[in-house]
Amino acid sequence: MPYPQFVTSKRAEDAQLRIELEEGARRQEATQAQRLIDDFLAAARSKGMTPEPLRAQLMDGHEARTDKRGWYLNAKHSLAIGENGEYYQLVVPGGFMERMRGVKLEPSLPPMHIGRGGRDGETGDLKEFLGWLLAD
Repeated sequence: MPYPQFVTSKRAEDAQLRIELEEGARRQEATQAQRLIDDFLAAARSKGMTPEPLRAQLMDGHEARTDKRGWYLNAKHSLAIGENGEYYQLVVPGGFMERMRGVKLEPSLPPMHIGRGGRDGETGDLKEFLGWLLAD
């Protein structure tokens, strides 16, 4: 017996509401994280830290140059802060052509917690990762 129409539309509305709430929470978290990144940039510039060219890791295991400069956030060089405060995920799709041409990075919303849900051992608060960069 099929579901009545009102049950199906109510589920769709509830699902849409959950998506909107999650997006709002992600944007709010990104705003807080951006404040930490902005503080890092000010401290890095006052210490004379210079950004370096960023390299991306392609899904096929190779590396490619990018169009950005910044600071690697983790030991695996899979995350970075751009020289203007952008947050980049450096594992990108691509193959031979991207190795030859390079890749154009697009910033993403920064999280307050790095590696959430990951299993590689590089997890922690963004503030800690930024502090380690300043301490080096």
